[in-house]
Amino acid sequence: MAASAAVALALAGCSSPSSNRDSGGGDADTGKITTQSQAIDANAKGPAPEIEGSHKGGNLEIQAQTTPATFDPTDNYYVDANGISKLVLRTPTQFDIRDGKPTLVPDLTDVGTPSADGLTWTFKMQQGIKYEDGTVVKVEDLAYAIKRSFAHDVYPNGPAYQLAYFKDGDKYKGPYTSGDTYSGVETQGTDTLIIHLRQKFQDLPFYMSFPLFTPIQKAKDTKQDYKNHPVATGPYMFDTYQAGTKLVLKRNPNWDPKTDPVRHAYPDTFTFNWGVDVVKSQTAVLNSNGADANAINYDPLDSSLIPQLKGKETQLLQGQSSCTIVWQLDSRKIPLEIRKAIAKAWPYDASFKAGGFNDYVAERASTVLPPSVPGYEKYPPVPDLSGTGAGDPEGAKKMLEAAGKVGFEISYYYDNTKPIPQQVSQVRTDALTKAGFKVKAIGVATADLRSKTSDYDAPVNTGQSPRGWCSDWPTGGSWFPVLFKSSSVADGSTWGMLADKELDKKIDDINNLPTEQATPKWAALDKEIFEKYIALPLYYDKLALVQGTNVGKSVGDPTTSLPVLSSMYLKS
Repeated sequence: MAASAAVALALAGCSSPSSNRDSGGGDADTGKITTQSQAIDANAKGPAPEIEGSHKGGNLEIQAQTTPATFDPTDNYYVDANGISKLVLRTPTQFDIRDGKPTLVPDLTDVGTPSADGLTWTFKMQQGIKYEDGTVVKVEDLAYAIKRSFAHDVYPNGPAYQLAYFKDGDKYKGPYTSGDTYSGVETQGTDTLIIHLRQKFQDLPFYMSFPLFTPIQKAKDTKQDYKNHPVATGPYMFDTYQAGTKLVLKRNPNWDPKTDPVRHAYPDTFTFNWGVDVVKSQTAVLNSNGADANAINYDPLDSSLIPQLKGKETQLLQGQSSCTIVWQLDSRKIPLEIRKAIAKAWPYDASFKAGGFNDYVAERASTVLPPSVPGYEKYPPVPDLSGTGAGDPEGAKKMLEAAGKVGFEISYYYDNTKPIPQQVSQVRTDALTKAGFKVKAIGVATADLRSKTSDYDAPVNTGQSPRGWCSDWPTGGSWFPVLFKSSSVADGSTWGMLADKELDKKIDDINNLPTEQATPKWAALDKEIFEKYIALPLYYDKLALVQGTNVGKSVGDPTTSLPVLSSMYLKS
């Protein structure tokens, strides 16, 4: 999940998903990306089946370089924070990872029932669910959380599908500004949540798995301070939290496993440490001396450590991803024939190597959808958009000459404070210069990069954000409407800055179909969009992370790009 424009910009701090893997031996996942199929199991019930070989007790340490942005459920749109939040927060629906693939199942509610016109959805809530303090969760708390999500002035980083799809979502500004009365959400009795839409949203049950739908008591809404201690409904609760550095979770005594079809609570505590040095941390975990045997690092495997894997293969968790990483081309500023010349010259292989990528953590891309999303089809690559090859600068130069565009300026921002972005920029500059382009690479500090790349009015024409995308849920509905409709430019989530009303209609027509009917239609649209040369496909992100020798069976989550933390345990 919980992937977004923000996620794509922060991928260095996020792993990607994987299939099942037993670190103690057994069949190993090779990390090969395979096509996913969609599934919903509306009848799943708790408790979750016990994991063979599991053991209760101990402290499991989770390490990473990048710090999660926030733990406020309304403001949470990052895969790392979402994966961690699943230990603490329950939502109306959730994903059960079965054989490495996500299946949507009930959590606080059922998976929902739509009306005949598709504009009203009814969700029935489980009774008797409690917060960490023993207070019973009410259906009104679910409704309040939804209303809270419209306060985008207070929670600007949260997902915004509700603003577009929910009734009056463009008018209601949340409970702090507009009050509690909102026409898009109502409750009936003690167990019924009703959502009214202004347009069909077939993927609503998938969206209901997002943290923003976790129940929040109005009386305990501390607004900006809520991120420091969101009130738990899951198997763990906050114990101590040092923002940006460390989080310790302890058991929630009021979580009832009989009501939860997915989660477990094996370790006594989880300790998250952020800001670690990737190579030092991964080396220590591989060596597994002392407490490091009880640790896992969820940063992508550093290439320098590949030789150290020999004899330690069972400590490597591999699998596939829900992300496609690209290099954007601004169609407003670069004519189609020039975009084609850029693709012709692009040094895919040299850029991949300079970026420090390897086959453990990445697989070359040639489509919009990654193979893990239903609707993906490996169609013959669009010319020069295969994600592979040395590039053809001479061929590109001939294209520029024919168009009378030799010397056309290509501009972008890059991080000039770190060696790898500098190396990649130099490779890119050399190839494009050889092809007859003028290259203007603008170096900025790490702290300024995100604000620069997210400004679509900035004086550059390539490389704007998002420089990739990860599934918000496993359907094409969390890709094409978000990335390619005309409104996406204003929303800050576009690839290529397209403004094509005909394309908008094609996207809407598919998105309005029932999910099972829409799924096979996304592939043709995938190819049609890539033929506009709006982005250069670089790679599909993959999971390859290391864990200590005392960490038991690990399961990768294709919806959060992290291990399924609620299934983890220590062997002793």
